[in-house]
Amino acid sequence: MNLKLLNIDGSKSETIKVSDKLINLKVNHKLIKYVIDWQLNHLKPRTAKTKQRNEIRGSTKKIIAQKGTGGARHASKKAPLFVGGGVAHGPKGDSYKVKKINKKVRKLALAQTLSKKYIDKNLFFLADVKKELKKTKEFNTFLIKNEISNALIISDKISHKNINKSARNIKNIKIISDEGANVYDMVKYKNVIITSSSIKNIESKVLNEKN
Repeated sequence: MNLKLLNIDGSKSETIKVSDKLINLKVNHKLIKYVIDWQLNHLKPRTAKTKQRNEIRGSTKKIIAQKGTGGARHASKKAPLFVGGGVAHGPKGDSYKVKKINKKVRKLALAQTLSKKYIDKNLFFLADVKKELKKTKEFNTFLIKNEISNALIISDKISHKNINKSARNIKNIKIISDEGANVYDMVKYKNVIITSSSIKNIESKVLNEKN
């Protein structure tokens, strides 16, 4: 599919060919949410840790007789009932409830998110920026002209270096590398701008089964 390619300087627009397998898929919202939940699960630090009953050091000797005391049966001081015993259902540290997800599922969710942005007309392609933009006004003019706000910019290394100074101070604009392209950031921002080199890198990564 041939799509319009924007230019920072406003020169005549060119086109770029993007595979239908990347931006023309049927969108499964449950799949996208599943991947977002996986991302957020890894963002949350799980540092709290309490000792379970099996981790408490001490004697395992039965503390009272099983019968004849008139009280409840107790086997060990390690039980959660006693002070100094293990904690029942407490936090278990950073290895607790870490979701795992298949790489193919992540790739599919990424492609479907791009497809959703394209269907909603919130996906834009930008020609690689080969000249450094030092002033915020230069990049802001480009955004205003194309009526783009609240945008995630997925950029190749050269373009990132050239637009970072002029784009980093604009409200609700975030720049990431194509290597870090992810579903959560794409959904968080209304619009997505991808440089021409970046979309080719993403296309190669998503469509190549070996990666």
